[in-house]
Amino acid sequence: VQLVESGGGLVQAGGSLRLSCGASGGTFSSYAMGWFRQAPGKEREFVAVISRTGGSTNYPDSVKGRSTISRDSAKNTVYLQMNSLKPEDTAVYYCAASRTTAWGTPSHRYNYSVWGQGTQVTVSS
Repeated sequence: VQLVESGGGLVQAGGSLRLSCGASGGTFSSYAMGWFRQAPGKEREFVAVISRTGGSTNYPDSVKGRSTISRDSAKNTVYLQMNSLKPEDTAVYYCAASRTTAWGTPSHRYNYSVWGQGTQVTVSS
């Protein structure tokens, strides 16, 4: 499967963005889909994941309540809606795919075998 992210950009603090990740070349339903981000000089960190079924999600405390992950199986696309953005949310955001159980929601990057090229999100103060 190949992944292509879109939707990044420059936004003011308090604003919102919706990132999209289109999947092709594989069976979308075979993968849990996650979002990670990496700021300059920092480790890549987990942002959100949705299970293969779409019935289970997981978020770290840093984005919980501000972000929502969803998937559209008809469009082979996963979304990340981010609200109340903060300057510390500035990073390159990556979409990733993980072969796991139907309800699995892996949060460690080593569980993911396929990655997109990333999309830049910049939040100005």
